[in-house]
Amino acid sequence: MKNLAFQQSGFQLIELLIALAVASLLAIIAIPSYSDYRDKADDATAAADIRGISQKIERYYTENNRYPDSLADVNTASLLDPWKNPYHYLRINGAGLNGKAALRKDKSLVPINTDFDLYSSGKDSNSMPPLTAKTSQDDIVRANNGKYIGLASDY
Repeated sequence: MKNLAFQQSGFQLIELLIALAVASLLAIIAIPSYSDYRDKADDATAAADIRGISQKIERYYTENNRYPDSLADVNTASLLDPWKNPYHYLRINGAGLNGKAALRKDKSLVPINTDFDLYSSGKDSNSMPPLTAKTSQDDIVRANNGKYIGLASDY
């Protein structure tokens, strides 16, 4: 009788180990999928925010015949991207910028906008003017004067 109880508890231990192995395998598969899902959702949220801010900036332009100097002029300065960082804005049209160093640029080093730049520095919270820079690949950008809004790496 004692021997039978010992075998049964051993079998339960093997079952427990198998269940843990299956649960671990499912976690290994599920966690990266969930992480990818979260990244895409955050990117979509930032793109939607940029569309909304762009509309407010365009409305400001229509009412004042010039682009705002900052996001505070359109009451969006306190808006944070999904990674808890402020959105970046640079007035280009009518700002009297000296040179093009501060402007966001595509792979040919051509400025991506002529009216204003608006972007999120993305998940890594770092960015550089050329979109080809490694730190800019995860940025959510507005390009072609608003015709493109999305990941810098896809532009």
